[in-house]
Amino acid sequence: MESLNLNKHISGQFNAELENIRTQVMTMGGMVEQQLSDAILAMHNMDAVLAQQVIDGDHKVNMMEVAIDEACVRIIAKRQPTAVDLRLVMAIIKTISELERIGDVAEKISRTALEKFTVQHQPLLVNLESLGRHTIEMLHDVLDAFARMDINAAIDIYREDKKVDQEYEGIVRQLMTYMMEDPRTIPSVLTALFCARAIERIGDRCQNICEIIFYFVKGQDFRHLGGDQLDKLLAVDSSVKPE
Repeated sequence: MESLNLNKHISGQFNAELENIRTQVMTMGGMVEQQLSDAILAMHNMDAVLAQQVIDGDHKVNMMEVAIDEACVRIIAKRQPTAVDLRLVMAIIKTISELERIGDVAEKISRTALEKFTVQHQPLLVNLESLGRHTIEMLHDVLDAFARMDINAAIDIYREDKKVDQEYEGIVRQLMTYMMEDPRTIPSVLTALFCARAIERIGDRCQNICEIIFYFVKGQDFRHLGGDQLDKLLAVDSSVKPE
């Protein structure tokens, strides 16, 4: 993992605390990525054992979020960081919240796989697995971008969500066709739609982490802009270093 170009402080302990928290975030990110990957696999293969492992592992993600959040609060109280250091701490707090919610999605998908899907649902799960793999790739890439605070990579990942949305819309159309052709499939299709929507939301969470990267690097809040306005702002001096 590359180190950020953070300010060097008189207190070497402050540097160590910041670096330790960043390391914890990446550990949490890796844990969530594995949880999501296992949940998608459990759903696709209807693997009850793996699904239960994901469910049981969710509390570890929750505990890690609490621990990192408390560490950030201690840094704010003890060190009173300013400028880029404060932005980094705030970026970490926001990012772990997004990661915890992605972990919740993995847990919900696993519960659904455990309770509602059977062999007869296999045809419905193929495209869900493809959508899931797409969002796992987005999550992996955005974690890598966060580790380096790489705004150019974050811009590419942010725009990738459009493809996830298109894939999701295609799945919805296909599932609607299933229901119209055979009303008996309605309960299972509604369950599949729930899973598809949950997976699609992961792409949105990855976009949120991209916006956090934009905030850290540029010192500007990019939330709720979207569309051409966001593209125009990101196109200007996207390689700027944090000040």
